[in-house]
Amino acid sequence: MQQQLEGKVAIVTGASAGIGRAAARLFAAQGARVVAVARREAGLRQLAGEIEAAGGEAAWVAGDVRQEACAQAAVAMALERFGGLDIGFNNAGTLGSLKPVTELTAGEWQDVIATNLDSAFYGARHQIPAILAGGRGGALVFTSSFVGHTVGFPGMAAYAASKAGLLGLVRTLAAEYGAQGLRANALLPGGTDTEMGRTVADSEAARAAVANLHALKRLAMPEEIARSALYLVSDASSFTTGSLLLAEGGVSVCRA
Repeated sequence: MQQQLEGKVAIVTGASAGIGRAAARLFAAQGARVVAVARREAGLRQLAGEIEAAGGEAAWVAGDVRQEACAQAAVAMALERFGGLDIGFNNAGTLGSLKPVTELTAGEWQDVIATNLDSAFYGARHQIPAILAGGRGGALVFTSSFVGHTVGFPGMAAYAASKAGLLGLVRTLAAEYGAQGLRANALLPGGTDTEMGRTVADSEAARAAVANLHALKRLAMPEEIARSALYLVSDASSFTTGSLLLAEGGVSVCRA
């Protein structure tokens, strides 16, 4: 059976842990050559080693996605190592400081916006020309959230605002570049058992409470969210652009 991403080159940000790590491994297993991006070099080295040990191809860029130079370096790595770019999974993000708006400092606000929203702009700004240069179109996916879209939580103003901003970016990119074969979509996960998620749900009782918010009464595993990302970057979603894919276990519809 043909692999879903055979012959493709993909950039994955936030790849050293959680959803990004699971997606990088899955994309590679499906035939993509992967450029993994994150701040933690040790995690990237380990990830690349695992991908290569499984027969895949991977390169990595250690950098801060809040800086435009990181997006430039990732695209340069894709072009240098693999000769092109087809996919950008702009997944890196942070929860930031969880405080009421009146207690949130300007610096704390800006850090979340820079990590979650500015980084997506930088990624798109540099990934799009490289994808279009290949002449066969491609796909961009941005990890947003149901928070700020269907649900609001106290203490999460910066996170919600940044993730809601991604939805406007996605719709605009879809309209601007659809005629050139470039698709742009947003992935909205629910509660997922990741390192970042455990900073909020930091005990078994807390995780159980978060799980109970979902219709499925459990948290997602990162690999489950990665499979939704795979759908959006693959030809299985070839007529899907400007969309918001809720992969959130029914948290938006559950009231019990």
